[in-house]
This record gives sequence, C-alpha cells and structure tokens, in this order.
Amino acid sequence: MNSIKYFSHTLFYIVLTCLVSFAASANVINGVRVWPAPDETRIVMDMADESHYSYFTLSNPQRLVVDIQQTSNKVKLPIKVADSPVLKQIRSSSPKDKSSVRLVLDLTQSVDSEVFKLAPTPNGEYGHRLVVDLTHPGSATSQAVTKPALAKNQNVTVTRDASQYIGHDDVVIAIDAGHGGEDPGSIGPKGRYEKQATLQIAKKIADQLNAQPGVKAVLTRKGDYYLRLDKRSEIARKEKAHLLVSIHADAFRTPEPRGASVFVLNTRRANTEISKWVEDHERQSELLGGAGQVLAKNSNDRNVSQTLLDLQFSHSQKEGYKLAKDLLAEMGKVAHLHKSEPVNASLAVLKSPDIPSVLIETGFISNPTEEGLLFQSQHQNDLARAMSKAIMRYFEDNPPEGTLLAARKQNTKHVVKAGESLSVIAAKYGTSVDNLLQMNRLKSTSLAVGQVLMVSTGHIAVSPSVAIAPRNESQVITHVVKSGEFLGKIAQRYGVSVNQLKQQNNLKSNVLKVGQKLSVVTTVVVAAPAPVRKYTVRRGDFLGKIASQFDVSVDTLREENNLKSDRLSVDQVLIIPGK
Repeated sequence: MNSIKYFSHTLFYIVLTCLVSFAASANVINGVRVWPAPDETRIVMDMADESHYSYFTLSNPQRLVVDIQQTSNKVKLPIKVADSPVLKQIRSSSPKDKSSVRLVLDLTQSVDSEVFKLAPTPNGEYGHRLVVDLTHPGSATSQAVTKPALAKNQNVTVTRDASQYIGHDDVVIAIDAGHGGEDPGSIGPKGRYEKQATLQIAKKIADQLNAQPGVKAVLTRKGDYYLRLDKRSEIARKEKAHLLVSIHADAFRTPEPRGASVFVLNTRRANTEISKWVEDHERQSELLGGAGQVLAKNSNDRNVSQTLLDLQFSHSQKEGYKLAKDLLAEMGKVAHLHKSEPVNASLAVLKSPDIPSVLIETGFISNPTEEGLLFQSQHQNDLARAMSKAIMRYFEDNPPEGTLLAARKQNTKHVVKAGESLSVIAAKYGTSVDNLLQMNRLKSTSLAVGQVLMVSTGHIAVSPSVAIAPRNESQVITHVVKSGEFLGKIAQRYGVSVNQLKQQNNLKSNVLKVGQKLSVVTTVVVAAPAPVRKYTVRRGDFLGKIASQFDVSVDTLREENNLKSDRLSVDQVLIIPGK
C-alpha cells in the first residue's frame, strides 16, 4: 500500500514538473526573417505569443544579445547573413535559465540598435513579432545633425540667391513603392502581395521619366525591404524632390470593387500636420531654410510660423490636386477608374508640407481580374506610360524655377541650316556656345542640318553682318634699358627690327646706356567688339536675376542702361554689357 502511495506521489510531481516546464516555455520562435535595407537591417522574429525580452551589447567582437523569457525555439540556427553591412549571423547561446532563449547577433561593427515588439496585424497576415533594427553607420538615420546655435540677438540675413531662379537643373520626382519587407500590403485572392506589384510599377515609372531630358526619378526603395512612412518623405526631401508619387494597390473585403484612384491630402490632415511642424523647430528649419532657423531660434510668434507653414501646405495641396486631375485623365485611357475625381484622404505619406504629394491606387488587388492585371507586364507598362505622361505634362505646364524645363519654356527653337555652327548660332542670338551645349544637352559641337536647338528667348537676335572686323592699332611703349641689354635683344622682345628702334629713337649708333629710355612702337590686334546684346524683361524678372543669367554685375547693368532705380517693367529692353 505504501509503495502504491509513493508511486502516486512521484507520478504527480513528474506531471506537475512537466506542466510547469510547459507553462514556463509557452512562447515559441516560429521563424526569423532578415531584411537588409540601404539605411538599416531589420530582423523579425515570428512569435507564438507576446514577447517578454531584454537585450544588451558586447564588444571585442561586437555583438547584440537578446534574451526572450519563457520561450522555446523552432528555428534552425545559426543563420548566415551575406547582404547586410552590419550583421554577419544570428546564432543561439547558453540561456540564462532553462525557460529562456538567448539569441546572439554577430555584428561587423558597433551600431545603434532598437528592439521592440509588434502586435498581430488586423487581417491576420502576421502574428506577434519581435523586431530588431540595426542602423547602418553613415546612413541618414544614424547621423544626428547638430545645427549651430545662433548667438543671442544675432542679426541673420536670409536671402534667396538669383541662381535658384535660373539654370538647367533636373526636375526631381520621388517614386515611392508602397509597403515592402515584412509589410506585404494587401494580399490578392491568388496570394500575390501588393508590395511586389508596387515596386515593379514604380521601377517602370522611373524608367519612363528618366528617359526624358531634364527629369530625374528617384525610388524611395529599390528592393524588398521595410521603410517607415516618415522615412519615405525624408528620402524625397533629401533628394530635393519637386514631387512625391506613392504607388499602391487597393483592397476591399469583397472581390467586386475595381479600378484606380488618386488620393491627395485632405484639409483636416493638413491642419493637424501644420500644428506638429510648428512644434518641431528643427523641421521648421528643414522646410523654410534660413528663415525657419531664424523663426525657431529668435521668435516665439507661433502665428508667423503657422502662417508660413500654412502657405506651404496650401501650395502642396493645390499642386497635388492639379496633378491628380492629370493623372486620372491619362490613367482612364488604359485602366478602369474607381473614382473619376481626386479623393481627399488622411494618409501619412502625403503629409510633407514642402513637397506636393499624391498617392495612386493602381487597382484593387482583392479583385481577381485586377490582381492578374497588376502583375501583367503590358498592363504595368501602360500604367507607367500614362502616369509618366501626366507627370510630364504637369511639369511642362508648371516647371520649377531653375530647371531645364523652365528654361525651355522661356526659349525659342532654331532649326540648323547648312553652313551653321554652334558659334555662328550663339553669335546670332547673343549667347554662348557653352550655354547652347548645356541647354540642349549636347555632347559635342557637331550639328546636323535640320536639327532643332533650344535658344533663350531672353535675347534679341543680333545680325552677324553688323559685327565690326578686328583691326590693327599702334601702341607706344617706353622701355628703360637694363644692364646687359642691347638693341637686338630689345627688338626681339617687342617683335620689331633694330632699324625700327634706331629710327623711332633717332639713334646714330647701337651703343646704349643703363637707364636710357627708348620708345617702342608696336602693332596690336584689337578684337572686334561683341555684338550688342539686348534683353527684354519678362514677368518675374529683377536685376539680380538678369545679372546672374548673363554673368555680369548689377552695378554694370545699372551703369550701361542709366538706371536710376532697380524697378523694371515688363517688355523693357536692357542692354547687356560685354564682359
């Protein structure tokens, strides 16, 4: 009887120990994924339940150690990582207790790291996750820019240089492929991910735009990795983009909805974002340049900041809406439209006050037919061409100042005739060969008959027939004889003969004295004066802008044109002095 009782107690303790052990390791690591991106490497651990964790770093060699309590591991380790500049491998190590898992991330160098957990996604694509972000040294994320503080009562003059208004810069367009990495976006009935379609379409739009002279398209992400929403607009700002276009695919709980839409920032979101930017002085400085820094450091007047930012947002909203109309008009020719008018929405990627932004839903991936179309190469090409055409038309109608598109809008066309060279055409229009080369993106000075060149219309054409030919003029130079000099040496120096020197100075012999003064008459070739250049003032011109365009000073312009003030009138003709 005692032996039976003993056996029962033993069995009870064994079962209890197993239950406690099971409860202690209730969580499980089901998967580990690594997503290297340009600025950071993200490690995502798929967990069975919410994680309880701690982490610390070790040096010599550099490591990040993550302890996950009450957890077991189903993942095969180690995992070698080849395409990250900071992470070599992920391996396991001896845990601090039997119910925990210890993961060691072997690093190539010391990095900033962040560990956090994510809740399951609403649609069930992902469960609980534990995330490790490793920032790449030298990336924009790792560089905290410290701006010099202004001295108290320091006077700061904020100017906008005239070179910002003229030039041949590219129009920069940021193309943002939605989602990426562990964020798949919406998933179609056949299991295809939105993140894949958006990247494919974004790359094709970029290719279309980059084929246009004066246009540069940049991608916010070039591969399958995660990018924070605020990082997307930061990349656009870093690239000095004139426009941000975010590409997405729509989804609904039923398969019937279909068609493309274009979203723009609504007023409520704009007002909310303005308040946030007013609170953030550093972002004011980013937006408003020197003016923002002055406001941030020297002014407590929130109304001034609010007004300036409000103007920025109003401009971005207006331009975004204008482009959205053009996009819908072109996309409607190659795809069904879900909405024929721009849709106002509160979307984070549209929040930049200084960059006009639109979000394009290219179709419903939840619709079986459109899911197929979104991954069809020809349909992607059609969408990319339609969107690129709309973007180009918008910028041709509204070219940013200082860009090649703006310069071309103000230019005229010249058709090359037989016998014409770049120098002849430059002289005709009072411009330079370099300017023609730059404006027309020419790699050489060779021209073909019938070739069309863009020439600045700010110049009035000058007929070559009125040009004055080069002429010879006599010039008298006084030469003081130095020790060791003789007539032959002096004559050779000035390109004259000994007889000419003797005749000009009434010399009866070749004997010279140190300090003796000789008159030397030489002939110099005086180049023909440059053709008179004239400029007709256009709306928005000012003296500084015109002076910078022709590489002369404002004072020279005033003097040449007898200007008593800097006020100009439209169609006023100015003489541009020669250099």
